[in-house]
Amino acid sequence: MPTQRQISVRRAPKYVPFLVAGGIVGVVAAAFVSFTVPAPADYTQESVFGYFMVLFAAGGVLVGAIVALVLDRLSVRRTQRAVVEEVDDDQPAATAPAATDDITHAAAEGEPTHDGGAAPSSADGTGVEGDGNHDGTERDGR
Repeated sequence: MPTQRQISVRRAPKYVPFLVAGGIVGVVAAAFVSFTVPAPADYTQESVFGYFMVLFAAGGVLVGAIVALVLDRLSVRRTQRAVVEEVDDDQPAATAPAATDDITHAAAEGEPTHDGGAAPSSADGTGVEGDGNHDGTERDGR
């Protein structure tokens, strides 16, 4: 008898894109600040940009992480419950076999394989697996 379980389903953000976006925004802010303000007499404009880039990029990554954490907490509130049913392995699957299984099966028996382009012709009377049997058995009697 199949067993049923309740699971929770939610959409959680991916953290890496938020961290990268925060770092990029920090670098852009550093460029804006360092090139709009004149550099001190002892430093070049590029060295000021490098200093601000390290500080602002680190701050941007931190802000990106905080935004991702806030969105993750909000997604916990929007969690939905679902019921799933466990299916025994003894029961036949309701879906057709994958195309790679058909190609592997045909190649193992020395038959021509399908190239994946157009659907193979059924004019030659072969079944789905290409063995000519319509009763679902293979050539070797399995």
